Amino acid sequence: MEGIVGNQLNMILVMLCFTIVLGQSHINVGEQPLAKIAIHKTVLALHSSATITASPFVLGIKGEDIEWVTVEIESPEPYVDDWVGIFSPANFNSSTCPYTGGVGWVEEPYICTAPIKYKYANDSNSKYTKTGKATLKFQLINQRSDFSFALFSGGLSNPRLVSVSNSISFANPKAPVYPRLALGKSWDEMTITWTSGYDIKEAVPFVEWGPKGRKQARSPAGTLTFNRNSMCGAPARTVGWRDPGFIHTSFLKELWPNLRYTYRLGHMLSDGTYIWSKKYSFKASPYPGQNSLQRVVIFGDMGKAERDGSNEYANYQPGSLNTTDQLIKDLDNYDIVFHIGDLPYANGYISQWDQFTAQVQEISSTVPYMIASGNHERDWPNTGSFFDTPDSGGECGVPAETMYYFPAENRAKFWYKADYGLFRFCIADSEHDWREGSEQYKFIEQCLATVDRKHQPWLIFSAHRPLGYSSNLWYGMEGSFEEPMGRESLQKLWQKYKVDIAFYGHVHNYERVCPIYQNQCVNSEKHHYSGTVNGTIHVVVGGGGSHLSDFTSAPPVWSLYRDRDFGFSKLTAFNHSYLLFDYKKSSDGKVYDSFTISRDYKDVLACVHDGCEKTTLAT
Repeated sequence: MEGIVGNQLNMILVMLCFTIVLGQSHINVGEQPLAKIAIHKTVLALHSSATITASPFVLGIKGEDIEWVTVEIESPEPYVDDWVGIFSPANFNSSTCPYTGGVGWVEEPYICTAPIKYKYANDSNSKYTKTGKATLKFQLINQRSDFSFALFSGGLSNPRLVSVSNSISFANPKAPVYPRLALGKSWDEMTITWTSGYDIKEAVPFVEWGPKGRKQARSPAGTLTFNRNSMCGAPARTVGWRDPGFIHTSFLKELWPNLRYTYRLGHMLSDGTYIWSKKYSFKASPYPGQNSLQRVVIFGDMGKAERDGSNEYANYQPGSLNTTDQLIKDLDNYDIVFHIGDLPYANGYISQWDQFTAQVQEISSTVPYMIASGNHERDWPNTGSFFDTPDSGGECGVPAETMYYFPAENRAKFWYKADYGLFRFCIADSEHDWREGSEQYKFIEQCLATVDRKHQPWLIFSAHRPLGYSSNLWYGMEGSFEEPMGRESLQKLWQKYKVDIAFYGHVHNYERVCPIYQNQCVNSEKHHYSGTVNGTIHVVVGGGGSHLSDFTSAPPVWSLYRDRDFGFSKLTAFNHSYLLFDYKKSSDGKVYDSFTISRDYKDVLACVHDGCEKTTLAT
């Protein structure tokens, strides 16, 4: 972006480029690909003989929310670095640029918003530079507005606008799309969140639902959105901004345990007509303590990728589609998902949140999709983040906290408990202070202390960053094998309340640690644990799809299994006494590491070091 702004703004943009790289702290092998486009440097170079045409003109005629588009290019002066960007809304000239209050660009930019994705013109035709002709295929999702395609020369760093296509649009761009299920605050409640283009002034949102094959009821939905001023910095406030539409959430209550329900999203327009989504279904949660088969998938750091091969995400989240596809393929074999931070890696490019919700919709529309806060969702300087880094690209948590529901008391404080049958999950927010005496520390202790282990024997702790143990390369270099100040405060809680397993993301690999307390393995077993709970097993499962992280060359004594690959974990509770853990690779869905826990209630009650009530003289 250099050379296109006055001294003051140029300095800001230089700092932004620096912080984008810094924002990938420890785990970066590349930046958000849309950040590579110097869109404000665009100059007009329209050529009367150059054409770019997109078809079909109307998408989603049969109600589809994902469609393929063909783009034909002809250029009399083709270059190897010509590229095509997709813009939405289709009108992307300077009239859409925000008012800068007098502090702006030296010259008014022609385009001030990044495309939603792009491809090089020679992507499908290596002879493009000789013939000047190419045909590109793009996959579009319904994003509440029309689209246009623009041909640029000059590469990404010095874009010259050569030709602009016709505009195309979905038949109903405002349609309700991409449902996201989540547990409510009580066990018998399911929430459904979705996105549409309908403000409440235009249409009333609701969910029509009921037991499969029986009478359907209707539940109202609340509506939220956010605007450019909700963002904390660039690029979310500048080139990355895109209107997120309206986010609706409905609360379905008094559900019967394990019963299958069907639902569809609805909007009643002011003229009395209805707009409907497709039909979906979900299985209600089991009653807390219910003795039934319960299966949980846990992973972090998945990101998103484009099925049309758009090179905007060439090597940024290379494994995300494999993970997504394996989870879709195995959808009948698990009941709930926990995605523990770093969802789309939008990094301030708001259009990418739609892309992500579309990518996982087959999963999130069928099973509860529970999320946690990661550095790429929350962190931004001077906004209360525990880590004062720019990793969110100026989002400072707003899109994540709005696009997804989670049962926190305060959505800006991203910690909550979730009861699911035999499990109690305590989801922490590693991007806010967790140390002893903090508000979050009190929540964590209450969450751990209030579970009835007689009925919910499996107690799970989770946070985005490794607050326990990881032999990742940069932790090894720091000599900590954890986030600084990670386990100092929390390990006494894990031990006192006998947490079974703690899960983390952030580090993009898989690692399983022995049952451990104060850096000492407390059990020599490796695959079958039974009896007293005398230490917590820590698992890093951050290989959901983003670029992989390296390990230290020599594994510490407490590291039982390490895998630098994409994958996810699965917990299967067969009953109150038997739990199975599996680690599966995204490439083939096969199990590469596993262990079991077998025990009775008396084993949970048994005294262990620092895990017993202090005795008194009276006893």
